[in-house]
Amino acid sequence: MKGRLYLLGVCVGVVVLVALWANTHRLPPPLELGELAARLEPGEELSGGATTVPDPGRNAFGRSPMNLARARWPGFHAGKRIFDRDWTDVDGPVQVGPLFNAASCMTCHVKDGRGQPPASPEETPVSLAFQLTGPEGHGPHPRYGVQLDVRHLEGTGAEGTVEVRYDEVSGRFSSGEAYALLRPRYTFAALTKGPLEAGVRFSPRVAPVNFGLGLLEAVPEAALLAHEDPDDRNQDGISGRANRVMDVEEGQTRLGRFGWKANQPTLRQQVAHALAADMGLTTTLYPHAQGHDTRDAADAPEVSPEDLDSLLFYARLVAPPKRRDWSAPATLRGKAVFEAIGCGGCHLATPFETAEVPGFPELSHQKIYPYTDLLLHDLGEGLADGRPDGLASGTEWRTPPLWGIGLVKVVNGHTRFLHDGRARNLEEAVLWHGGEAAPAQERYTRLPLVDRQALLTFLESL
Repeated sequence: MKGRLYLLGVCVGVVVLVALWANTHRLPPPLELGELAARLEPGEELSGGATTVPDPGRNAFGRSPMNLARARWPGFHAGKRIFDRDWTDVDGPVQVGPLFNAASCMTCHVKDGRGQPPASPEETPVSLAFQLTGPEGHGPHPRYGVQLDVRHLEGTGAEGTVEVRYDEVSGRFSSGEAYALLRPRYTFAALTKGPLEAGVRFSPRVAPVNFGLGLLEAVPEAALLAHEDPDDRNQDGISGRANRVMDVEEGQTRLGRFGWKANQPTLRQQVAHALAADMGLTTTLYPHAQGHDTRDAADAPEVSPEDLDSLLFYARLVAPPKRRDWSAPATLRGKAVFEAIGCGGCHLATPFETAEVPGFPELSHQKIYPYTDLLLHDLGEGLADGRPDGLASGTEWRTPPLWGIGLVKVVNGHTRFLHDGRARNLEEAVLWHGGEAAPAQERYTRLPLVDRQALLTFLESL
């Protein structure tokens, strides 16, 4: 009898504990979307219009536009050679550095694709750079410049390195399944110019894909500004706004559209800044290698205007890949779910039409589907770097284009996403969204498994 009472007491205790756990870990109610029908738009599989590349293989991100005239092929391949060039070549006319992060463009943008964080804390970051500010929270750091240089030529020393570790963050879907996210922790190590002062902000940024940039530059400014809603007049919780940054050639502010915080106004400036900050190479736009060299601004640029133009010709024309399985029922269901839970508020499903681009008929008047508005959005403290950039605050990021996202694993052999590569797959990238995207993220966690899978199927088709 005592044994039965003991067992009864244990069972009651378990029930009470389960009830207490349920009250303190209450899962939100499931979200049933019911019948949804996504319309198949004519030509939506051609992400880059007539430029779109039908190759779904390992070279899908590094191809010339399908509408490129044969007579222009040599120019494209000449630019590709500069993109691939190893600037540590001692026989070359110019050497990288002496302090740098990468010796070539393709070091970080492997096959014109996406970089990733280091695989272990001991590994020196390759395609994950760390931008810095001064102790006052703006401008380059007085000793380390705009970016920490983790590599060096013989006879010099690197500025330091960064160890990347992760803490696990757990959660649970309304349907009961658990998930885990990785929150990165960064430790600056072996700093050769002294410790970083209090107040210094840093921003880890992984190399993004390198295709479709010329098309994005060709989107009319008015078309982007039409989606601005800084005061949330339509009360949908989404307040996209444009960044305004300095055009170093024109000496005035312009709309930013390149970089993780839309901190570069033109592709020319984006490329020249990368040459200076990542590789320590000067150009006419940046006659100094970003705060850590002693070269005179009057010296001839290390990357000649002709080579810079050739590299830009290539960068403008690398074309987006064609979608796969865009008309499959599961993909169309996922497209409908994508819109229903609010992802399309920033990642616009509606196309843009590019303007006339002088000298580039391939890019002119193309109907493109990049799935971005190129505007800044507050994504919350979970993704914040705390570092302002132009008008962008420490919690704001430019909406990254989604075209080609389903081919990253094929081309680059990994599925690391977000600005610092913390997400190990597309689902984790969705789950990290906060701020303006928090309602969409919360709706995603309430979806039944079949609809979550459908949304991911849609993303993988892009």
